[in-house]
Parts: sequence; structure tokens; C-alpha cells
Amino acid sequence: MSVKKLIVSAMLLASVFVAPLPAAMAAELPDFSGIVESEGKAVVNISTTSMVKEATADVPDGMEGDPFFEFFRRFAPPRQQERQENSLGSGFIISPDGYVLTNAHVVARAEKITVKLTDKREYQARVIGSDARSDVALIKIDAGNLPVVRRADPKLLKVGEWVLAIGSPFGFENTATSGIVSGKNRLLPDESAVQFIQTDAAVNPGNSGGPLFNMRGEVVGMNSQIYSRSGGFMGISFAIPIDTAMNVADQLKAKGKVTRSRIGVVIQELSRDLAASFGLAKPSGALVNAVDPKGPAQKAGLKAGDIIVKVNGQEVSSGADLQRLISDMPPGKAIALDIWRNRAALGIKVVPEELKDEDARVAQREYRKPGSENEQSLAQIGLKLQELSPAQLQRAGIPYGLLVRAANGVAMRAGIQPGDIIVGIGSDPLASFAQLRDALAKASKGGTVALQVMRQGMVQFVPLTIGEAK
Repeated sequence: MSVKKLIVSAMLLASVFVAPLPAAMAAELPDFSGIVESEGKAVVNISTTSMVKEATADVPDGMEGDPFFEFFRRFAPPRQQERQENSLGSGFIISPDGYVLTNAHVVARAEKITVKLTDKREYQARVIGSDARSDVALIKIDAGNLPVVRRADPKLLKVGEWVLAIGSPFGFENTATSGIVSGKNRLLPDESAVQFIQTDAAVNPGNSGGPLFNMRGEVVGMNSQIYSRSGGFMGISFAIPIDTAMNVADQLKAKGKVTRSRIGVVIQELSRDLAASFGLAKPSGALVNAVDPKGPAQKAGLKAGDIIVKVNGQEVSSGADLQRLISDMPPGKAIALDIWRNRAALGIKVVPEELKDEDARVAQREYRKPGSENEQSLAQIGLKLQELSPAQLQRAGIPYGLLVRAANGVAMRAGIQPGDIIVGIGSDPLASFAQLRDALAKASKGGTVALQVMRQGMVQFVPLTIGEAK
């Protein structure tokens, strides 16, 4: 190929890469400049100062290896020292008179909180209230006629929708980053109070407490956490939905603390097999695993095996959904539960009580008087069972149960293990081996039976599909 042809080819190739985007395609790309200009004024930078105490050994000067020095280094009583610790975060103004929303971890243990506005004005802030469980804090600055954010309904947010985060990553004030909604209703380990919005907008240390906007310039969430192995952004960020954050803020403003409700149930998620065993067309709802015998649910008549499908008319899609709905209800005010029991719909009224112990343990349920069978087997589903002795029943805290000695075939594929104790069928407690045998016999070929199985002191439902028996 001649030099002239090479030059022409290079020019044509370059024109492909530098050619401007068609107008129609460029029009489809989001422009966040208007949102940054109009709504960014309500975003603030938060810096905190706190004193941290550290224990250090009070040792004399010396050289390492000197026995006298080593003795004091190891055994001298510790000396308390204080050092100043500074941290940065973000927040946004929710009322013209100076109420600011941020993360609880941003202001935790802070002795001095400085809020800087986009026009460079600085104010000292005081904490109105902080809720570690939701990671929401409400702080106040003495100012007026301040710009405020507009709030959206997070329920209308769609996965794939464009969003914009504004904050102070690594101290760089008023930084805007964009992305899309990657997921909704995300649950994180040890986080039961919040169903997060997941985004791929770049969020880094310092963004915490800043707002997440939709394309209409409305706040849909408050940036709170990132998933990272390096300490920096890796494409996964989590925001607290604004309705959750504002519910906490309203309570903090009114009474300085957050009140949550409980009804006293342990919940298990529904699988398709479990849902089918209870006669439900789809695995939607929250399966009651156990009931606190002294809790509101017990008083209302709720029992293990019930499936809660609605709370005050609102659909319950999962156990986390139920926990959020119940938690947000005011204690002492009756709520309506739509439940599914014995393959039929039923309505129940329950009066929730205030959640005081977040690690509340559910006591054992009451059962009928146990039968007298001793050792049996159900070869058709691969189970070898043994009745528990009175002493074993007492130790397990149950009136009757069948200990699984061996599990094969259908039972093993369902997840039943040696050492498990079968304590119920569906919503009914187990009182005899004959009851279990008859229930399995009544199940049509291909049908599924939900067994209540105790494992390591906890009861869970295990779906057993009889049609798989060999």
C-alpha cells in the first residue's frame, strides 16, 4: 500500500473516532447541570472534631533489648492520652430554619460540628437526635431563609433510572457524581431497619449523609454506605430511602428518639416449594416461624404456619418488608393483618407494642400432650425417626418431637439432617408419629408438606415434596 493510501486510510479512521454524536443520541444523554445549580445549594459540607482517648504504656526512655526497658514496656500501667480526631461528611437542608439531615456515623462522638454552605458561610451545629440503627441524624444550625431540598416518593423509583449524588468525597466540596439505580430494597448484614437503594453512582468517604437526586431534582435517598475492598468506590453504593430517613428525622425532632413497634413473631422467608405446600400460588408474604407466647401476636391469635400477606392493606413481599411495615407503626394502635391459614384467607387485628429489646428471643410455643410412640421409620421418604424421651423433651423445651436418626432420598434432598427434630406439620404442632404418617399419606402424589423442624434450638419450615419419593 502506498504512503498516500495509508494517509487517506488514517484520516478516514480518525474521522470515525472524532465524529460528533448524532443530535438525537446526544439528546438522550442526561444533563445534570440544572439539578446541580438549583438543588446543590441545599447540600452542605460537615466537618467534625472529637477527642479520642488512647492507652499507652508509661515507660522510661531506653533502648530495645535493655531488660529494664523491656520490663516496663510490658508491665507498666497504661497511661491515658487524648488526641484530636477530625472527620468529614455531607448533609442536606430539609427546612429553611436550619434543620439538616445527615448520617448518624458522621456526627457520632463529635464534640464540635461545623456546617459549611455552598456560599462559604459556616455555622456551628448541634445534634437534635441520632439513631444508630437506621444511621440517620438530625442536626440544627442557627440560620434562616435557607434553601431546602425537594423530596420524592422512593416507591416510584425504578431500577435503571438515572440518579445524581452530591457531597464532599475526600473533602472535595460540592462534588457531583452520577449513575443509575442498580437495585431496590437491598438488605445488608446486621441491617434490619433499612431497605437500601443500590446505585452505581460514585460514592466515597465524605459522601456519607449527602443526597441522592432523581432526574426531577428530587431527593430519593441519603447516601450512607459503600461496598468496597479497597476503602474507595467499587461500583456499589447504598442510600437510605428518603421516606425512611424523614420518618426517623420527624421522630427525632418531636421527641429526640425513635420508637419502633413489634408484634412478637419470628419470620421465615417463603420459597416456591414452601408456598406451594401452604397452597399459595406465589412465594409472596412472610411465613410465621414462631410466636412469642407473651407478645401481641399471640394475644391476637396469630400462630406458627400463618403467612402474613398484608399490613393495613399494604402488600407484604418478604419478611424484611413485614419488619419494616410493623416497625414504622405506632405502638398501641391496632393494625389489620391479612393472613393465609389452612389454605384460606383470614383477617386479624393486632396491637403492636414498643420494641425495647432488639435481640428479643421468642419463647417456646405451647403444644398438645405428646403421644407414646417410640421409634419409627418412613422408608418411602428416607427418614428414620425416634421419639424423644421425657428428659430429652425437657432439655429441648418441647412437649413432643421426633428425632431424625437418618435422612436419605427425598428427606435428604429437602435439607433434613440427622439431629433435626420434627415438631410440627404446617401450622399444627406435632403430637404423635401417627399424625406425621397420616399427613404424608394424605398428600397427593407430587404434593408438598411443610414440616416444622428444630435445628440448634431454632425452628424452621422445610418443604417436603412427596412426589419425589422413590
